[in-house]
Amino acid sequence: MILLKLFAAFARVGVLTFGGGYAMIPMLEREIVDRHGWATNEELMDYYAVGQCTPGVIAVNTATFIGYKVAGNLGGVVATLGVIFPSFVIISVIAGIIRNFADIPAVKSAFAGIRVCVCVLIFNSVIKLWKGAVKDKAALVLCLLVFVLSVFFNISPIVFVIFCAAAGILLTRLGVRGK
Repeated sequence: MILLKLFAAFARVGVLTFGGGYAMIPMLEREIVDRHGWATNEELMDYYAVGQCTPGVIAVNTATFIGYKVAGNLGGVVATLGVIFPSFVIISVIAGIIRNFADIPAVKSAFAGIRVCVCVLIFNSVIKLWKGAVKDKAALVLCLLVFVLSVFFNISPIVFVIFCAAAGILLTRLGVRGK
């Protein structure tokens, strides 16, 4: 029964999320945290952060982590299948017909509107991540440092994550941050 619930929950996330990884955070919060209680907001953001740093699609990685937490290896597989199944079906259908409709002005306008909506969803996710992550001056300094470095230098996100993880450990041991 739990495997069916995992598949259905992640299929809902997969079918109702447009715009990729960041846009799915609000839907994940509603499904995983609020509806099922399979993870806390903090755990979800941790899974999401690790999922972003590991190879592959963020949605798939996050689904795998949560599925594993809930029901072990098989749960990870089932949650992953659940999140990719709707996209697989929808993309297969669209791929078969997109050439016939891509140049229609209404279709172009619809995609332009969808892009705007996705930007807003991503911005909303950034605000929620900010509130959950930047809780003291040390975190604010790290956040601003990474932001500035990422804007002006072409540095791999993995370097930022490793740097911030090490800085978090160091700052906590030095007593600059709470435990």
